[in-house]
Order: sequence, then structure tokens, then C-alpha cells
Amino acid sequence: MTLQFIAIIAFLVLALIFSAIRILREYERGVVFLLGRFYRVKGPGFIIIIPFIQQMVRVDLRTIVMDVPTQDVISKDNVSVKVNAVVYFRVLDPQKAIIQVENFYDATSQLAQTTLRSVLGQHELDEILAERDKLNVDIQTILDTQTDAWGIKVANVEIKHVDLDESMIRAIAKQAEAERERRAKVIHAEGELQASEKLLAAAQVLSQQEQAIQLRYLQTLTEIAGERSSTIVFPLPIDVIHSLKKKQV
Repeated sequence: MTLQFIAIIAFLVLALIFSAIRILREYERGVVFLLGRFYRVKGPGFIIIIPFIQQMVRVDLRTIVMDVPTQDVISKDNVSVKVNAVVYFRVLDPQKAIIQVENFYDATSQLAQTTLRSVLGQHELDEILAERDKLNVDIQTILDTQTDAWGIKVANVEIKHVDLDESMIRAIAKQAEAERERRAKVIHAEGELQASEKLLAAAQVLSQQEQAIQLRYLQTLTEIAGERSSTIVFPLPIDVIHSLKKKQV
């Protein structure tokens, strides 16, 4: 009985020793509580916890990639879209992350979902589709401000997908086509305006000298003669007739 009792005692002592030993990796920290009160943050490496008196909670300090579930968002111009995003954050203060909030991961996830809906709901559909970088920064700033009390740093937010209904996709396609037609008409009108200005300037230059008009007329005849046509009918300008009469006089 004595040997058995000693063996049992030795086993219990070894069990207590092993239960008191903790090894934390480089990216881990241990938030230690002493009789329910916060004691200190330990790690990384080899640490010892007093059994039954101290308790430790592990905290991972690496950047966490959190996928924000798809959210139904009503834009400022009353368009329903489905949006999802991804949030990159990490724990800076393990003490706050454990004490100030029950579950910092779930709390950050819920806050990201509500912030995503709130921010996108303040913008029109065109802005949501075209200004993602600005919206990402706005969401990141709001999240980082709110999670600072939890010892969390939100490093980045990226909107991944913006899904539209088929009817809305067709409407956007028609709008884009109409915009392209409008631009084409504007460019054509600008070209006509520039061409008319150049023609007006050329006419003013040619009107200064009668010989210039005659030379331009002869150049046109030369260009027409170069074409493969059997019969050419052309008008005789009055200015040429007047010039010939002057020479006869």
C-alpha cells in the first residue's frame, strides 16, 4: 500500500507540473487571470501557470482574414444589390481583446456587416460600382475607430462582389449604350464645328486674291480629270468669266 500511495502521489505531482507548463508560439500571447482578476500578459515561449489559481487564455496576434457574408443593401437611389467583402484585422492589445468584449471575432464580424450596409446605403449605385477604393477606405476607417476599444486594428477592407438583378444589368447596359451614342454625337458635332471654322478661314484667305480662287478651281479640275470617268460636266465660276473679260478689255 505504501508503494502504491507513493506512486499515486508522484503521478499527481507530475500531472500538476505538466498542467502548469505552457508553451506559446511567437505569434501567441497568454492573458493570465489570478483568482478571476487580470494578472498579466505572458509569452511567447515557456511560461508557468499555477494550477487552480491562475487561468490563461491564448490570443493569436496574426492578421485574421474574415469573410463578411453577403449583405442586402439598398442604395441611395433605391436599387437593391447584394454585396460581400473581406476584412483584414489583427489583435494589438490581448488584454482588451479578452476583457473588453466577449468574442472579438464575432463582434468584429457583426460590426463589419452593419457598417457595410450603412456606408453603401449612403451612396448611389454608380458610386458603389465606380468608387470601390473610396468606399473601402470609409468602411475601414469606421471599423478601425469602433474596434480600437477592443484592442483590434483593422488594416484593410475590400469589397469583393456587387451582384445585381438581371433587370438592373439590362438597364445599366442600355444606359451605357445611350452614353456611348451621346458621346459619339458630341464628338461628331465638335468635328463638324472645327471643320466649318477651318472652311471659313480658308474661304476668307481665298477671297483676298482672285488668282487664288482660280488656282483652287484648276486644282479641282486636275483632281477630277485623274478619275476614270468618260464624261465630266463642271460649272464655270463667274469669277473666272469676269477675269477673262478684264483681260480682253
